[in-house]
Amino acid sequence: MPDPVGTVLLAAGRGTRFGASPKLLSLLDGKPLVRHAAEAAVAADLGPVIVVLGHAGEAVREALAGLPLTAVENPDFAEGLSTSLRCGFGALPDPVAAAVVLLGDMPRVGPGLLGHLAAAFRTAPVAPSAVVPMRDGQRGNPVLLNRRLLGPGLAALTGDRGAGPLLARRDDVLELPVDEAGILIDVDTPAALADLS
Repeated sequence: MPDPVGTVLLAAGRGTRFGASPKLLSLLDGKPLVRHAAEAAVAADLGPVIVVLGHAGEAVREALAGLPLTAVENPDFAEGLSTSLRCGFGALPDPVAAAVVLLGDMPRVGPGLLGHLAAAFRTAPVAPSAVVPMRDGQRGNPVLLNRRLLGPGLAALTGDRGAGPLLARRDDVLELPVDEAGILIDVDTPAALADLS
């Protein structure tokens, strides 16, 4: 059995650019936006799936009912993305060496891509600090982070930013070319959601 790779699904943000209604609960193809990402994480079957809740937490939890995942509350979600990353990674079981950070507003990322990131991590000659999907010369999401190499840096993150500042200073990031356009598609506005429908 390969080492388990966790998934940290970030579903705590306020999505302020989307408007008054909770973005992650908006429907796409008949189901809440966040459920698309959660179902992809579960279907990839890589290891434990942790979903980080915050804004509209109870409603998001209900939208994910029936899925085999672990929900954790981030009481500091209003302080930004870094708090949700710390919360999610802190909830992973010890044997999990790495985790894919999946954004709740990226419904066009499928389980195959998550498996591709994990396979690249597991088969690399030297364990990379991260595996980042690339398309058309652009880095996308989700990103796999090596918990053992980045742990102290993740614990020290602050504000509304992810692991980008940590990775910018490293030369051991594996850039993985992929065909999936979904790595560059997130839903920040009602118009962006309408474009996907």
